[in-house]
Amino acid sequence: MNPPPSTSKTLRKLYLTLFLRGRSSRGLKKDRAPTSVGTKLWGTLALYALVGLAALTFVGQPSFTLSFYLHGMSLLFLGMFVAASAGEILFNKDEPEILLHRPVDARTLLWAKVTVLLRVSLWVACTFNLTGLIVGTVKWSPIFAPVHLVSTALAALFCTGSVVLIYQLCLHWFGRERLDNLMTTAQVLLAVALVAGSQMVPYLMRGMEDQTDLLAGKWWLCLLPPAWFASFDEVFIGRGTAATWALAGIGVTVTAGVLVLAFGKMASTYEEGLQTLAESRPRPPRNSGDRRWIDRVTDLPLLSWMLRDPVTRASFRLSAAYMMRDRDMKLRLYPGLAPMLMMPAIFLLQGSSRTIGEFGIAIAGGYVGLVPLTAMGLLQYSQHWQAADLYRLAPVPGPGRFILGAVIAIGTVLVVPALLVLATAMFFLPGGLYHLPLLLPGLIALPVYALAPGAIDKTVPLSKPTEESKSAGRGAWMFLMMMSAMVLPGLGLAAKYLGGFGIFLAIEAVLSAGACFALVRAISRKQWDPIE
Repeated sequence: MNPPPSTSKTLRKLYLTLFLRGRSSRGLKKDRAPTSVGTKLWGTLALYALVGLAALTFVGQPSFTLSFYLHGMSLLFLGMFVAASAGEILFNKDEPEILLHRPVDARTLLWAKVTVLLRVSLWVACTFNLTGLIVGTVKWSPIFAPVHLVSTALAALFCTGSVVLIYQLCLHWFGRERLDNLMTTAQVLLAVALVAGSQMVPYLMRGMEDQTDLLAGKWWLCLLPPAWFASFDEVFIGRGTAATWALAGIGVTVTAGVLVLAFGKMASTYEEGLQTLAESRPRPPRNSGDRRWIDRVTDLPLLSWMLRDPVTRASFRLSAAYMMRDRDMKLRLYPGLAPMLMMPAIFLLQGSSRTIGEFGIAIAGGYVGLVPLTAMGLLQYSQHWQAADLYRLAPVPGPGRFILGAVIAIGTVLVVPALLVLATAMFFLPGGLYHLPLLLPGLIALPVYALAPGAIDKTVPLSKPTEESKSAGRGAWMFLMMMSAMVLPGLGLAAKYLGGFGIFLAIEAVLSAGACFALVRAISRKQWDPIE
């Protein structure tokens, strides 16, 4: 008789199954369910492999430069995935009711969840690094591929362990009451730092041709994780120097320290967080005479006209409340939007200091249009998705009015503040008001970006179960959207140079209005999907 499987093995299999199939049984067909990470994410992995072809541009560069680029971009992709997924994987409010009644050690439970994150992270990292592995093996050393795979695994451990440690420190220092907002803030800051770091990689790689004295004038390399793991590659392919030995030692030591703290010293803090996760707390009493902010907003002249329909108005209120109050929604929405909000700032700063700054300013306007596009895709997922069946009880033929209410809520809560920040930044930039019209091509297309998800994918708010696999694909779709944001502003800038900028804006405005009319009609004609 075979011995029963260990608790850790059972939990790892359980969480991997949840990742592959999702947490919902509705519509699940066992014979069609994916059986591996590769079959689940084949489209996403193919896109990462395509992006990884950029490593071919480093054929003539030193081996350290190639490794630095590969590790820098790998940490970007891994960090975005882990930051977006860790909150919902590590702190799922439904799990304590089941698991805390069983003799499961907190460290075992934590490591089982992190193993799934690591497995998916390694799939993504190895796919992106595939071209770089071939280039490094052919160009530098036959053992470059296995050495780089080991250093990539170390980088994945460092990235995942760091995010887990941040959560545990928030629990330990600030307690469960403030964990919700702190987790959201930490994820947003991490996403912003990752996007900003990705823009700095080309500048950091300048002047790295001289490998004999790596730290000469570059002491700050000791602070950058990509340099640690790139030095690991240098050491073990036989090209190590005193500087690379020191940086590789820093990388291994820091990674080990993060893992010891995250899965050793701080594991008890994670257990305490799980115990208090499902505890309900009474809300402080509210003065009945005070009106909520959402009531004041809906009474504004323009919004009150757009929200004349009671169903659309109810959807607006529900979507806005979830975006502002719900912990799970905030952990999913704002870290996912952080790169979209960060990129315009980067382009504006680049535009204020370069002769080609007009292009950066125009692209900034295009990226603002991606805010509603991304938000509509994220708003449709909720841990309370079962309650969306109540939508069908409303006296409406389909989900169109609910979708339109969500579009208006995203425009009010997210897009309008983003536009105000963008206008303020343009006011303070040198020559910003002169270049202000360059934002118009992207802003005119903004309503189309907002309505397109509802017409194409029927993004009914809060109607679909949360699936961690979609977080892994989020980085890939984010890359595609970032590329699409350059098309219209680029065409507008070309029209400006050709002297037809006004004509271009007029044509775009007419086409955008026609597209919005067609999209609204398409949304209004949407029908409910069968429940089963």
